[in-house]
Amino acid sequence: PKPGTTFCTVDEDFSAYGLTGGTADAPTGHRHTPEIEQAISTAADGSALEVTAGESVLFTPHLAPMNRGILATCYATPSVDMDSTTALSVLADAYAGEPFIVVSERSPSTKATAGSNTAHLTARVDPRTGLLVVVSAIDNLVKGASGQAVQCANIASGIEETTGLPTVGMYP
Repeated sequence: PKPGTTFCTVDEDFSAYGLTGGTADAPTGHRHTPEIEQAISTAADGSALEVTAGESVLFTPHLAPMNRGILATCYATPSVDMDSTTALSVLADAYAGEPFIVVSERSPSTKATAGSNTAHLTARVDPRTGLLVVVSAIDNLVKGASGQAVQCANIASGIEETTGLPTVGMYP
């Protein structure tokens, strides 16, 4: 571990890291920002959440004293007028039938995903700014590289995608 990630340093603390534009460690922001931008541009399919060429992602991760979990709050400018009901409906339609995605009106929490391979999502449109806000939560110890490997192996082997991967978290 790095000096800033040991238990004694992070216990009872909450901090941002990988800030954009300014340190020798991260002159252009977090190291995963280009990967996120690539994934978004590849996934854009002309829907209401389309990414326009030349737009970029601002990604600021935070370190919390938790043993597992990632909570992300993402902001975008919708390409069409929409309200929160429409945004949630677009998200639900996009992931309908996906066994590892839970779309809900409730705000996701990392505790609800603990021990599962699911991603919990919600969406809102801020009526004041018009910005789309999408919140997601995952257990990064299950829905990380290991969960992806099992999921891909299942698909490649022609067996049920969910085999060996829990879809229900340990907490309600």
